Order: sequence, then structure tokens, then C-alpha cells
Amino acid sequence: MLLASPIAAAQSDDRQDYDVSAQDLSAALRQVAAVSGRQVIVASDLVTGLRAPELKGRFSSEEAVAQLLRGSGLRGVPVGNALVVQRDPVVEPAGDPQDGDILVTGTRIRGQGPVGSAVITIDRKAIDASGFATTQQIAQSIPQNFGGGPNDATSIGGTLSQSAARNTASGSSVNLRGLGASSTLVLINGDRPPLGGFAGAFSDLSMIPASAVERVEIVADGASAIYGSDAVAGVVNIVPRLNFRGAETMFRLGTADGDSQEYQASQLVGARWSSGHGVIAYEYYERTRLAAASRGFATDDLRPFGGVDHRGGYASPGTIIAGGRSFAIPTGQNGQGLTAASLVPGTVNLGNSWTGADILPEQRRHSIFAALSQNLGGSLRFYAHGLVSVRSFDQALRPTADARRTVPVTNAFYVDPIGTHQPVRVQYSFVRDLGNERSRGIASAYGGTAGIEAKAGSWDIDAHGTWGRQYERASLINRINTARLAVALADTNPATAYNLFGDGPSTNPATIGSVRGSTTSSNSGIVWSATLRADGPLIALPAGAMRLAVGGEYREERYVDRGTTSDTTSLMPRFVAPIALLEARRVKAAYAELLVPLFGGPATLPGFHRLDVSAAVRTEQYSDFGKTTNPKLGIAWEPVAGMTLRSSYGKSFRAPSFDDLRQDPGSQLIFAYTIPDPASSSGASNVIVLRGNDPKLRPERATTWTLGADFAPRGVPGLHAGITWFNIDYRDRIDTPAAQLFNFLVNRGTYAAVIEANPSAARIAALYADPIFINPLGIAQTDRFAAVVDARLQNLSVVHQSGLDLDIGYVRGRSVGSVRAERRF
Repeated sequence: MLLASPIAAAQSDDRQDYDVSAQDLSAALRQVAAVSGRQVIVASDLVTGLRAPELKGRFSSEEAVAQLLRGSGLRGVPVGNALVVQRDPVVEPAGDPQDGDILVTGTRIRGQGPVGSAVITIDRKAIDASGFATTQQIAQSIPQNFGGGPNDATSIGGTLSQSAARNTASGSSVNLRGLGASSTLVLINGDRPPLGGFAGAFSDLSMIPASAVERVEIVADGASAIYGSDAVAGVVNIVPRLNFRGAETMFRLGTADGDSQEYQASQLVGARWSSGHGVIAYEYYERTRLAAASRGFATDDLRPFGGVDHRGGYASPGTIIAGGRSFAIPTGQNGQGLTAASLVPGTVNLGNSWTGADILPEQRRHSIFAALSQNLGGSLRFYAHGLVSVRSFDQALRPTADARRTVPVTNAFYVDPIGTHQPVRVQYSFVRDLGNERSRGIASAYGGTAGIEAKAGSWDIDAHGTWGRQYERASLINRINTARLAVALADTNPATAYNLFGDGPSTNPATIGSVRGSTTSSNSGIVWSATLRADGPLIALPAGAMRLAVGGEYREERYVDRGTTSDTTSLMPRFVAPIALLEARRVKAAYAELLVPLFGGPATLPGFHRLDVSAAVRTEQYSDFGKTTNPKLGIAWEPVAGMTLRSSYGKSFRAPSFDDLRQDPGSQLIFAYTIPDPASSSGASNVIVLRGNDPKLRPERATTWTLGADFAPRGVPGLHAGITWFNIDYRDRIDTPAAQLFNFLVNRGTYAAVIEANPSAARIAALYADPIFINPLGIAQTDRFAAVVDARLQNLSVVHQSGLDLDIGYVRGRSVGSVRAERRF
């Protein structure tokens, strides 16, 4: 036996302030005994090799011991004036690796947070108090998240972000540090889920029911040494309610000033038995659309807000373009009998693209989550958990295909404003005719994890497999079928011809219906993995046990485009063949992480209340681009109780996505063009532009540094503050300079790396002969070309980012309830 201290005279009210760092459980219990004055008795073999979480705040002795024992399979039982630590008959003796107090995000070593990196935890109590209805709202609530990544407010037309443009099913992601959603790794209980969007562009948090979330743990620091690819800006781990016991029924109703409503209903049931426990949960979530008309700022005309007028020249009534001049079509007439005398040259009808559109789509989701843990006897335990979610969406869009329509002289409503009797072009918005273009569809995600966990002395061994699939189908409806519109515009019969010269719908409804087109596409992704890992103490040091975690993983990813049915450019619908993506990506990985406590517990010196050092390394072999190895170092120094100084250094990477690696003909293009050139006497020069994906793409790589401090003054129990300086050197970022086409020769110095100046005649001839070459301007091969410009997707850019995170909070425990205030910057 161990852990004796003088028995206090009275135990009825023994609340004390505790500041116990994460350490060996035996040392932590000894500190509680010393502070409380209450005897704590435990057999040595019960706590050997176990770690205790950090304990800060004001607790009774029983509460303090209970906090230290959470997830250990142990409990404190009052016996007279003492507390005796025993095995909990309701909890598996082997402990539960699914309990976040045992395995914390950012490390593979149980009972210890990541050394040198700050962990942001949004627990169940904070989730309930926040009022957030969805998992994406919870994860996106921290200031380290940037809102410009893929989410249902930016899914179509809301941003120029490449990953947002791949958001085919109105999903939602998290984007730490604004480095891109693909640079933030999302995990569900430590494992990778299948990705959403085209070709797996991002992790779709919208598929995870918030009612089944126990907490969200976020490490805004590079973590590829622990988790591998994508953990450049950080890691977001969604920990489900695996240990819930009882029944919980929840109904929620929210409103956005009455313009959009949220409905949420969920039911959780959890039960324990002598050798295990299980949980099952169901959630229904619905949010009605938020129309742009309900928000005054959702308009192209920002003059009322001190901005400028961005309205374009597509409206109803429209504008005729003839002889290089514009003629606004008058309002209040139906296009029948319109004459040139009614048209005023130099006028344009302006249209607001937000008319009829939605800011947020309608969303409906059904989700079922289930978890099981069963002790198999001895030190073996089987566990499994799975999730099935089906989500539908529907959104009225801003126009995506406005274009000038050519009206031939045969059109029954043809008007010639300049008397040339030639075809005219009309800028016309079809929103009033067809309704807004709409994006609607369905996304489904299902998958699970199953494994065996065992105890081998003081070591925990875990072997498990994970499988998941996400399927998405999306349709764009109310689009223009250009082939059938051309037929209707050439029609001489007023009863069936399309009329672009009226104010609003001035065409036979049957004809309007005939030009209505659509596109429907679908894609899916599958991820499966197998993991074997172990962690435990290596050797005993005066400050605690040196601990090691080792593991190996195998992962396979497949993303498939299932083709598109298009009814927009031909008289009859046609099937567009699927985009050829990488068949499969196979990843083999091995990692190790070491924790060395140099000072702490009984081994302290003035100025060294605690000192921990950690080192981790992970190596991965990718089937498509080769090997990568990434290390990480961390240090946490507690000179005095209540103040910790910490730092971390690491290297991280992001593997190219499946879409980045495309080499099919449909992803490549070569074209000749004329662009501005100050060095030319004419002010412009001919160039040949290469588009597509560089076949030699490499992973993006980053070096990350953090330096921080945490304060929890003993004189003010419940108060904590933290500050973190971060620095990210992100290299070989995959990007394309294509948007800067007209600046290539204007800023030659900036784009020198992608400019091949003065190409030879043989080089020009070879490019002209390439099957993917086009010549939209009809430039002769024998003309002079100033350069060949490589505007392909390539390892092009470098991002340097640094900044400060500040976290201040206050939690004051009470006998009934608590007071909590927190602010993050």
C-alpha cells in the first residue's frame, strides 16, 4: 500500500484549490492527499503505469480523486475518514482508450496532452451552453478557423477558393489558420473519415450529428509527425459520446429573425452491464433556406452601404447589342410590336444577380450513431462504433451561365435597332422565365471502426480497422439548354418562338419549358485503414516514467467520379464520361513518440517544478509519389506551480489531392493568345499558354514553430490564461498562376519561373501539333511568340504566416452549478 497522509479533523467541507499537473497517477494522488489532508489508500499494482490528467480548480477531496481517476477503471470509495481506490466494477479494468482523458489529440501517449502544443477543448457542457446546432458550427467557432473555406455559404459562387469550388454537395469544413481546408486534418475519435467534395476535397463536418459529440479537441499546430498528411495547420478531433449512460431526449428550435428556421431533435440511449456498455443515438436536423431578399446586404448594388454598384448588364427586360452599341429594352411591354424608335442608344438595363437567390441552402439530415464496448475476459476488450448520415440540400443560386444570346432575323419578335437587318445579340436574364438556377441533391456517409484493445503489463496495445464511404449526387436545374434555345430563337411562329424583347416572361410557357436544361453528377470516396499501436512506460525516472508510443498504419483511399448527365448543350440529354482519377492511393506508415519527464512530482528543484520533453517521428510511403518523414519536438517547462512555458518545432506535409494528380486530356489545354507586353512596340505579344496539372507535383511541406505560456494562478482559482506565438513556413504550395494571364509579361520578374522566353520555332511547331492545342484568336504558327507560359497547377508558392493566439478563461465551481467566462483571440 502507499499514499498515506494525516487524517483531517473534519471531512464534511474539505474543498481546496488544486493545481496538479498531468503526471503519474500515483504521484498525483499523493499530491491530492497532501493538499486535502485526507488519507488516500491504493494498492501499488492498481496505478502502475497509469497517468493522471491535469487537475486545476477548487474541489472536495472526493471530487479531486474522481477527476484523477476518470477513464482509469478505478474509483475512490470512502472508508471511514479515508478514501480507498478500488477497481470500478462498472468500468472495464483495462480502461477505455475511447476516453479523451486517456488519449488526448496531438499525442499517441495516453494520459498526457501534447508537450509544447496547446489543446483547445470544447466539451459537452460548452457545446450545450453555446447554442450551436451542428458540428461544423462548434468547430468553426474558434478564432483560429477561417470562414472562407468550403461550407454551405460558399459552395457555389461564394468564393474563388479551389476547394470551395469542389464543394459539390453543400458540405462544411474547418479551415485552421486560413491555409485551406485540405491543410487541416479532421479525425473522428482519432481516425480519418472519408472526405467530401469532388475527389475528396475536404472533410465534411456536416455529416456528424452534434448531439452525439462528447467534445471537440483542436490542436492548431503542425502534427504530421503524429498523424501524417494534411495536419499542417492543425488537427480537429471529433470525440463521440462513447460512454454515455442513461437516456437523453432533445428538441431544439432556432430562428434567424424569422427568416430561416432550424429544427433539431435527437434521442440518445446508453447502457452499461457488468462487462461492457453500448450507446445508440439518432438525430434529425433541418434548416430552412435563408433568402437573399431577407438581408439587405445581399445585393450587387452596395451604394446604400457606402459601396459601389456591381450590377451587371443581364436583366429582364434585357439589352440589345448591335453595331457595337447597346439599347436598353423598355419596361412595361411584351416585345410584340417593339420598334427601333422605342430604343435609346447607349443605355443598358442593369440586373441584380442576387434576385431570388438564397444565402444559405435548405438542409435536412438524418443520422444514426452506435457504439459498443465489450470486455472479452482477462485484459482483452472489443470495441466498435459506426455512423450513418444522409443529408439533402436545395439552394436557389445566382446565375452561373449568363451570356449574350444571338437572335437571328427569322425570330418572330426580331427588332433591328440600327437598320442593318443582321442578327442582334441580347443580354437577357432568364430568372423570371425559368426561375433561379437551383442546386439540389443528396450526400450520404457511412462507416465504422472495430478493434481489440489489450493490456500487456503496463502497456496498452490496440489493433483496429476503419472503413468509410461518402457518396454525393448533385443536380443543377433551371439551366439554359443552348441548343434548344437556338432553335426557339430562330422560330418564325410567334406562338412558339422565344421572345427576348419583352419585360419579363413574354414567351409561350411551353417554349420556356422546352429550353429548360439541367446537369446531374455524382462522385464517391472510400477510405479504409488498419492500425496497430502500443504505448506504455519504458523506464522509471525520478520525475515519472519515460513513456513510448509506437505504431504502424496502412490506409487505402479511392475517389471516383461517376460521370455527368448533361442537358445543356445538345437537343437531347447526353452522358459525359467520368473524369479519370488516380485509381487508388495506398499509404504505409510507422511512427514513434517518446515522452521524457525530467522534473516533476518528487523530483523538483527551484525553478523546475516540472519539465517534460517529447520527440516524435513518422515516416510514410505513398504509392503515388514516394516517401516522406516528418519529426516533431516539444518542451513544457513549469518553473513554478501555475505557470508553464512551452514550445514546439515540427515538419508537416500535405499530399497532392486526387484532382491535383489528374492527367486526362480533359484536364489539359494548350492555347495561343495575345496578352499585354510593355516590352513590345505594339504593347502586346503572342504567347502559348499551358494549362492542366504538372505531372511532377510534389507534396506541400511546412515547418512550424510555436512558443507559448500558460498561467493558472493559485491565488485566483479557476482563472487561466494562455498565449501562443506561431510561425508557419509553408513551401511548395500547389497552385496555378492562370488567373494572372494578362500580367505574365507585365510583371516578368514575378513570373519568371513560369516563363520560357523566346521559344524556338521547333518548340512552337511541337505545341501547335499537340492534340490538345486550340487557337481561339487564329494566330499563325509563323508569327513571333514572346514566350511559352506554364500556367499549370504546380508547386508554385510559399506562404509565411505568424501570429498570436490568446486564450483567457475563468471557471468557478459551486456546490450547485458553476460560473464560466472565456474569451479566445
